[in-house]
Amino acid sequence: MFMQIDNLKVHYPVRGGFFNTVVDHIHAVDGISMEFDKGNSYGLVGESGCGKSTTGKSIIGLEKITSGKIIYEGEDVTNKRRDRKSAYNRDIQMIFQDSHSSMNPRKRVQDILAEPIRNFLNLSPQEERKRINELLAIVGMPEDSKVKYPHEFSGGQKQRLGIARAMATNPKLIIADEPVSALDLSVQAQVLNFMKDIQNEYGLTYLFISHDLGVVKHMCDHISIMYKGRFVETGETKEIFEQPKHIYTKRLLSAIPDVSPNGREERKRERINVETHYQKEHKLSFDENGRVFDLVKVSNTHFVAESPKVKEVI
Repeated sequence: MFMQIDNLKVHYPVRGGFFNTVVDHIHAVDGISMEFDKGNSYGLVGESGCGKSTTGKSIIGLEKITSGKIIYEGEDVTNKRRDRKSAYNRDIQMIFQDSHSSMNPRKRVQDILAEPIRNFLNLSPQEERKRINELLAIVGMPEDSKVKYPHEFSGGQKQRLGIARAMATNPKLIIADEPVSALDLSVQAQVLNFMKDIQNEYGLTYLFISHDLGVVKHMCDHISIMYKGRFVETGETKEIFEQPKHIYTKRLLSAIPDVSPNGREERKRERINVETHYQKEHKLSFDENGRVFDLVKVSNTHFVAESPKVKEVI
């Protein structure tokens, strides 16, 4: 384990009244914890608005953390000034969902890739040009791409350039926020397989944020299911898919479309079964305010949000 997220919270104030005072808070992220081992892939799954993108942005420093800790290689970097945690900023990079809007349309590719290099790596102009050529080769783009502008590339090519930019500083952890959701299915497969290839080659760690369980199943070793800013279930990918415990996880899995003729009826029966038991299991999973309970241990690698009085209820 080289990085740990401990009880992370991101709350947004809600203002109102004549004096525009704080009257409430939105709990976008409400106390989550994660641990990252080198070379593994971690999936963060949930519906829109559950807090998964906010989690990724808060880890990289694009959102202000309300409370909690980020421990990186044994050091608390949560409240360090940005200019005093340069190693952390260099080692943690992000691939954004919209590759087009995340790139300056007025800059050529060589300038876009050079920006993180100039910020974190002390390279000569000649070494910088060499590094840019290396990055383009890594993501399978021709060398003349560096003199072009972002609008001259397709969606899949721009996402590859986004990956190249994220890899410019030789990071240890890449946060991928819905990196293929805007792409066609065939292009999605190409980008995902490419991301796995470079992970194996360079020993990268991924935090893969997505609402698509199929994509996460293909990419990740561990999955955390998020609902209303909290984790409802975490575990190894195989455990989550084969032995889901939380009602919300079951509902997500039952909603995965099955195109096979035989699987369709089975999926329909499963969905009905989940709905039948929804009210009973909801009482065991959420308190009277709809807040997710704390995680309890199911196995060494599997945890689920469950009422502290679950045995009494059952």
